[in-house]
Amino acid sequence: MTTSPPDIFSETADYRFMLQAFLEAEKAFEAGEVPVGAVIVHNNRIIGRGHNQVELLSDATAHAEMIALSAAFHHLGEKYLPDSTLYVTLEPCPMCAGALVWAKIGRLVFGAQDEKAGACGSIFNIAQHSALNHRIEVIQGVMEQECESLMRRFFEGLRGKNNQ
Repeated sequence: MTTSPPDIFSETADYRFMLQAFLEAEKAFEAGEVPVGAVIVHNNRIIGRGHNQVELLSDATAHAEMIALSAAFHHLGEKYLPDSTLYVTLEPCPMCAGALVWAKIGRLVFGAQDEKAGACGSIFNIAQHSALNHRIEVIQGVMEQECESLMRRFFEGLRGKNNQ
């Protein structure tokens, strides 16, 4: 992982936009989806947002990041996002990390690590792999406790339902 030098303005903006991603994750939670939310920011404005909709759409690719990317591409009319930042509550999986590399996103900020499927440092590091044609600046741990807590509540709720 790379970590940028501390910057009060940047940290404040990162928290503010991660809060918006967290609100998206709460929408997923309320819908019974794995609570992951994402927003894409360009020129200090949100240009794409999404939350997991895998169950709703019966689509294994309907991850928060993929939905936010599609919205951002549509908003800008571009297929590359080098001057944009993705904020997501959970470390992207291999599919999403690959999509971020192909999109040439400039920066990724995520909350909680994904020890089972993380592809931006936990298990794999697709986002910064030297063999690929693009590497993403990665910042982790913004609102980490809140993101982990929401995930924990979701999976505890699932286990509770399965034990009834």
